[in-house]
Amino acid sequence: MENLALFILLALLAEILGTVGGFGSSLFFVPIAGYFLDFHSVLGITALFHVSSNISKIAFFRKGFDKELLIFIGIPAVIFVITGAFISRFINPKILETALAIFLIGTSLVFLFFKNLSIKPTTTNSILGGTFSGLIAGLLGTGGAIRGMTLAAYNLKMEVFIATSAIIDLAIDSSRSIVYSYNGYVHKHDLYLIPILLLVSIAGTFIGKKILERISETQFKSIVLILILITGIVTLSKVLFN
Repeated sequence: MENLALFILLALLAEILGTVGGFGSSLFFVPIAGYFLDFHSVLGITALFHVSSNISKIAFFRKGFDKELLIFIGIPAVIFVITGAFISRFINPKILETALAIFLIGTSLVFLFFKNLSIKPTTTNSILGGTFSGLIAGLLGTGGAIRGMTLAAYNLKMEVFIATSAIIDLAIDSSRSIVYSYNGYVHKHDLYLIPILLLVSIAGTFIGKKILERISETQFKSIVLILILITGIVTLSKVLFN
């Protein structure tokens, strides 16, 4: 890969921002990786990257997790990420990339303008949140924002929130990695990136944890949302004018 050092630096930044912002690194990593790889390859690499990323998060934030939410959000998320991953092979990559850009822009604007937006902590909403986050993760490579909003309804402690989200995400990414491999999205010539991204995920999670210990999560989340908005606009511009 050309500009490998830049790719690694941006992946590290994505992991740090994803850890601190609570939205998951894929919100940044998927559009960033799109400048270096084709979109289907990005989906495959992102899934494998996230497996190691979530193992790192579970290791660093292992003080507890919510078993009920693992069931009500995790099970539908895994079912529908498999569904979305299979469907993705039948949709033009440019359409998927455009949908990703619109999703990033829409997500950031909603959270920026409706800062008190929340959903009721009900079993139905948990299942719906898991369903939509899984489906979008399978199609576009990232569904952490929807899962984050669903988990936020339960006012979990930071460690429990991150650990619960990471366990669910690990199940999602493990499942879609198998489907993406079947779809032909995981290429042998890209596999050298996996150990590199493993180290990036550990370093990024560690740095993100240290940042969370020093600054307000709310303040930093606003910065993260602005960066997501910019990322979405740049991604959309790339699709439209490339």
